[in-house]
Amino acid sequence: MALLKSLSARKNDLSKPENQLAFLSNGIFREGKLPLFKDKIAESGNFPLKPKKLEVLQLNLGYMCNQVCSHCHVDAGPDRKEIMTKETMQQCLEVIKTTKAHTLDLTGGAPEMNPNFRWFVEEASKAGIKDFIVRSNLTIILANKKYHDLPEFFKKYNVHVASSLPFYKREKTDKQRGSGVFDKSIKALQMLNEVGYAQQGSGLKLDLVYNPAGAFLPAKQGELEKDFKEALKEDFNIDFNNLFAITNLPISRFLEYLIASENYQDYMYALVDAYNPAAVESVMCTNTISVSWDGWLYDCDFNQMLELKVKSKVQHISEYNEDLLNDREIRISQHCYGCTAGAGSSCQGTVA
Repeated sequence: MALLKSLSARKNDLSKPENQLAFLSNGIFREGKLPLFKDKIAESGNFPLKPKKLEVLQLNLGYMCNQVCSHCHVDAGPDRKEIMTKETMQQCLEVIKTTKAHTLDLTGGAPEMNPNFRWFVEEASKAGIKDFIVRSNLTIILANKKYHDLPEFFKKYNVHVASSLPFYKREKTDKQRGSGVFDKSIKALQMLNEVGYAQQGSGLKLDLVYNPAGAFLPAKQGELEKDFKEALKEDFNIDFNNLFAITNLPISRFLEYLIASENYQDYMYALVDAYNPAAVESVMCTNTISVSWDGWLYDCDFNQMLELKVKSKVQHISEYNEDLLNDREIRISQHCYGCTAGAGSSCQGTVA
């Protein structure tokens, strides 16, 4: 079952990013049993890792969430009070108006729980961003009456909904996300379908995001998508557009799970064994800037959780400069193996 409290609330040692980074650099890596990530990408001529064309501006609106999932790299939960303020949102809006990025990606926690979420979506939608994504855990739609109209709200602003669903069966989903999550997720997907999402000709995109429910790598994205589409259509008459398979990175609560279940070493060996140089060419940190709830800039959402700020003179949204940021060196550690294993992994699914 899912954990009841975040690492932060439990004052777990792993709630401190520096402890996670230290753990990931010791043991099998310090002993030389496995190569450091920087040495591995140097072998394939990819060190130092540098940005390419900026395509995605990802904003984390806060770590508060109505769920506490066992694999969560954000360590999100109801007890997390970190929330993006309207002032920081305003600074983000100024950047959105001028950025070369074609995709705006709102994430959390549950981004919908930010008290200024709707105002921000309304304002950001005026900027003419090509692809406006909100990452939803689905259950938030049913969590409280004030969220019940979210499907209509998303439709009004042509929001691209990327929704989390660990599996198309109840047992696996509830094991990772908590009792009752599957049934609520199914109901939310049906509500999204009812207002036009993933329906032919509507232009309303509904994608699913899949994370493995254990210490193993995801199956092939195309095969998973086919299985999900067949099962959800047959059992619940649910339609969706695409499925993104994301590898669980060994940080935060998933790292805690790996250690507690004595799967950490095997999982790291599996990631390193599956290293794919072709995936390095397209990892999301090369085309993304991640903005934290308090406005700091990161190479990706995972680096944000490890507090690895961008290696640049410009480190905050208030002093944003795309040209300077495009000239930075991307910060890496051993968790990055998760994005380069097999077909690669990103917030938009496989990359190779």
